[in-house]
This record gives sequence, structure tokens and C-alpha cells, in this order.
Amino acid sequence: MALTYDDIAEQQADIVRLLLHHIHAPLPDGRFIRGVLPSPAPAAEVRIVTGPQRAQRASAPDDLMAWEIPLRTIDDPEELAGPNDVLGIVRALNTGTQIFSSSRVDTVMGMTLIHVDPAQVAPVGPGDCDNAFTILRTLTYPWTEEQPDPRLRGFLLQGPDRMRLYVDHEEDTDVVAADVRPSGALTALLAALPSLIEERERMVRGDIDDPHCSRLINLVDW
Repeated sequence: MALTYDDIAEQQADIVRLLLHHIHAPLPDGRFIRGVLPSPAPAAEVRIVTGPQRAQRASAPDDLMAWEIPLRTIDDPEELAGPNDVLGIVRALNTGTQIFSSSRVDTVMGMTLIHVDPAQVAPVGPGDCDNAFTILRTLTYPWTEEQPDPRLRGFLLQGPDRMRLYVDHEEDTDVVAADVRPSGALTALLAALPSLIEERERMVRGDIDDPHCSRLINLVDW
């Protein structure tokens, strides 16, 4: 069966679920995952953002690195790489010094963007802590095919007390981004989020320097 963008969107959401705890758990080089970005449709890719755990200013894109990883597997283009496959590649890319040809280096949202060739990367497999985490996560948060609505497709930690969420809504893979303040009224925000992302008056007008969403909602002061 040929892959659809719905399949790709679902895989992006699953990758987000696995990688969330790495905003606290360091990668081999001491950097952390600062974001998981859904690549613009219809690309079968995901972009993983790495950087220091704590940014020194509200927006520090020059401190961050975005890794664009294809999700289609080398052996079978109709099969998508899983969350653990992506994590293994990210760990390998953040182990020691990496050198990339200029043809694979780009920029996005002020960050350096590396177009990764998985065939040139030897993934780093899971360790004891990963397996322990899998056991504990499964017992406390059993895996389910049903995801919340809106569904989290990605996130970007933008600096002190600011985060961008990427969500889709009601079986629509069109991505909406929402800027939020983590120190705000979280319980109320999360409860109201499904309706807030539909409020057109909250949309940021004009050009948006973010190719990962179709529209941006400002909820920082909500």
C-alpha cells in the first residue's frame, strides 16, 4: 500500500512522543533536543532541533542545529523509519565532530539546517537507561493508537518561558503553530487549546518565518 501524507503525519506525531524526554536527557555530546519540527507537506521527513538545554535569550537560533532526517527507509521506500530509528540517528549525529558538504547545509528560521543522508550514518542503539525508560513509560503511560485532539506534531523550545507548539486538528493534517508561555495558566490553556487554535482573530498576520505551519496563533499573553 502506497504511503499517504496521513501516514507521514502520524509517524511524525509518534516520533514527538518518544523524543519528549530528551529535553532533559542529554545526547552524547551534552546537547539536548530543543524541538521536533514537522517537515512541510508532502515531504516524508522530520526535523530534529538540538542545542544547549537553556537558551540565554528569548530567541537564540544561532545556538541551535536542525537535522532534517528522511523517514522513508533505504530498504523499503514504502516503510517509514520508527521513532527509535530517528533517535539512533540523532545520537550518532551528536557524537563528536561532524563534517558535511556545503550541498547539505542550509538554514531555516535562523538555524543551521543539515540535510541528513541516513546511509552515511551509523545509528547509536539504545542503552540500559533507554530500555528502563521504555518499561517505566509503558507501565505509566500505555501506548495507544488514539492520540489527543489536537494532536501534537512538533514543538520548539524558543528560550526562557516561550515555546511553540505544532498541532493538527480533527483529522486535518494542516499544521497550526501556537506560541505559548510555559509559566502561564497551563491547565486552562490546555483545556481551551482545541478552540483557541480555531480563533482567526488570534492569528499572527503577515509573513511568518516558519515553513512548518500553515498559520501561527499567539497565545503568549493568554
